[in-house]
Amino acid sequence: MDNNNNQNQKKGQMQIELPQNIAQGEYANFAVITHSSSDFVLDFARMLPGVPKMQVKSRVILAPEHAKRLLMALQENIMRYEREFGKIQIPNQGERTIAPFNMGKGEA
Repeated sequence: MDNNNNQNQKKGQMQIELPQNIAQGEYANFAVITHSSSDFVLDFARMLPGVPKMQVKSRVILAPEHAKRLLMALQENIMRYEREFGKIQIPNQGERTIAPFNMGKGEA
C-alpha cells in the first residue's frame, strides 16, 4: 500500500471508484418506492411523451437505516441548493413538508 493511501485511510476518508460506463448516469423522471420490514426498494424510471410504458432504468435496494440517511442527505442538499439557486418550484403542488405525516394543527 502506498503512503498516500495510508494517509487517506488514517483520516477516515474513503475512495470511490466511478467506472466510465456508470459515470454518464441514467436520466429518470419517475420513481417508485416500496419497502418491506428489512429493505427499501427505489426504482427509477423514464417516462417519455407518446410512450405508453415506462422502463425502469435503475433499482437501488437500501436497508431502512440507509434509506433514512439518504432522506437526510437529500434534505440537506436541497436546502443548500435552494440557498444558492432559489426555491425549487413543483408545478400543481401545494406547500407540504417532507415529513411522512401531515403535521397539521394538534387538537385534543
